[in-house]
Amino acid sequence: MESPVIQLLVLAGIAVFLILRLKSVLGTREGFEKPPVQKQRQESANHNFEVIEGGPDRDITDHVEEGSRQADALLAMKKVEPDFSVTDFVQGARGAYEMILMGFERGDLDQIQPFLAEEIFDSFVDAVAAREDQGLTIEAEFIGVRETTLADATFDAAESRAEVTMRFVAEMTSVVRDRGGDIVEGDPKAVKRQKDTWTFARDMGSDDPNWQLVATDA
Repeated sequence: MESPVIQLLVLAGIAVFLILRLKSVLGTREGFEKPPVQKQRQESANHNFEVIEGGPDRDITDHVEEGSRQADALLAMKKVEPDFSVTDFVQGARGAYEMILMGFERGDLDQIQPFLAEEIFDSFVDAVAAREDQGLTIEAEFIGVRETTLADATFDAAESRAEVTMRFVAEMTSVVRDRGGDIVEGDPKAVKRQKDTWTFARDMGSDDPNWQLVATDA
């Protein structure tokens, strides 16, 4: 016959074994602790909404070195015209480059005249007229801009005059034909690389939003 004392000892031993197993699996807690999931969510929220005040203007430092003369000039432009975006300007200059370049190649200057300073427009007119006098025509196809770099920026605070110099590297095909239609220069199947350094200018704060091409240096 089994003794009641032996039965109690066996049951107590089983209970201790189960308690030790539960502790090894679940662990122990002391005091008040927030659930792990809630703590993780709080840390994630703090990370996502962290704001660093007084940091650099990424719209400027994405294009020029922080603290540089160019960065100071771009910052001065923004103070006069808070809505001015350097990134938007770079994208616009890229589009203007294609439009102006192809307008010159094809001799269609009326469309691009509003974007050219007077002296630049006059030089384009002279170049197109010289081609026509020789009976030459240009057939060009623009493939795309491969590189766009903001090379320089200056700002005249006294006149609110801003100038930004851009470097472009583009790819295009171009041939020059004579009066008879024969090719005298170029190859319609050969892609050539076109490199240009152009300077655009504008009076910041003026009602006219257009920048004008004021200098070219291939």
